[in-house]
Amino acid sequence: MKIVEVTKHFNVAITNEEAEVLSRFDEDTPVVAKSEFTDRQQLMANQLVNKDILYRRNNHGQITYHKKTS
Repeated sequence: MKIVEVTKHFNVAITNEEAEVLSRFDEDTPVVAKSEFTDRQQLMANQLVNKDILYRRNNHGQITYHKKTS
């Protein structure tokens, strides 16, 4: 388990698998396409969306994930 700071005073516990998916997002790669994830990673990304850490967008049929900024 890991703790992620969502906003300045709000922390959320995430699993190690979710942390691995979240590590794909950095300053150089702020957006990751759904097609770049395995099926299991897509599930983890959707769980991070449910936990309000990532958000999902549909741009002309291509689904992308973006890391929320505080």
